[in-house]
Amino acid sequence: MRLGVDEAGKGPVLGSMFAAAVRADPEELPDGVGDSKGIPPERREQLAVAIHEAADAVGLAEIPVERIDSEETDMNELTVAAHAEALSKAAVDGDEGYADAGDTNAVRFEGNVDERVDAEVALRAEHGADETYPIVGAASIVAKEAREAHVARLTAEYGAVGSGYPSDPDTRQFLREYVAEHDELPECARRSWQTSQDALAAAEQSALTDF
Repeated sequence: MRLGVDEAGKGPVLGSMFAAAVRADPEELPDGVGDSKGIPPERREQLAVAIHEAADAVGLAEIPVERIDSEETDMNELTVAAHAEALSKAAVDGDEGYADAGDTNAVRFEGNVDERVDAEVALRAEHGADETYPIVGAASIVAKEAREAHVARLTAEYGAVGSGYPSDPDTRQFLREYVAEHDELPECARRSWQTSQDALAAAEQSALTDF
C-alpha cells in the first residue's frame, strides 16, 4: 500500500488547519486526483467521496486555533505535527509514503515528520508532491474537503465569514464587524494573525475617534 499526506488551511485567519493521510492502492484511486486547489468544488467533493471508498484507511488531523496561537509553537512545527498525526492514524509498518513538503527544505521536513509517525514508514517529502503522486493528490482533496466542511460550520455559527483567508474581503469585513459589535475577536479567529490584530486596532481607533 502507498500513503499520501497533505494539509489544507495553513494560511487562513479563521479556523483550524487540517492534514489528511490516505492509504490506498494508487491504481484504485479515481481519475483526476491532484492538487485540490485546481479542482472545482463540486468535482472535489465527488472525488473525496470516491477516495474514501477506494482507500484502505484515511487519517485526519485537526490543528485548532488554540494550538495555532500558542506561543510555544509555530506554523512550521504545527505543519509537521499535523502530517505526522494524520499519518499515524492511517499508516501500517512497511508502508511507502509521500508527503507534500511543508518546509522550504523538503529533506528536513521529511525527517521531522518521519520521526513522529507511530509506524515504520519509508517516507519521502517533495515540493509539489500533490501534483506528482496521485496518492498525495488524494490526500490534498480530503484535507481540503475537511477544511471546507469546517468553514461551513463556522458560517452556520457566525454568518457569512467568507473563505477565512486574510485576502478575502468578506473575511476581513466579518472580523471588523464582529469586533465592532463585541469588542473582542470571535473564538474562531487566529489571534496571532496580523489580520486579527488589524481588526482590533481599527475598532480601538474608531472608539477613540467617537470619544
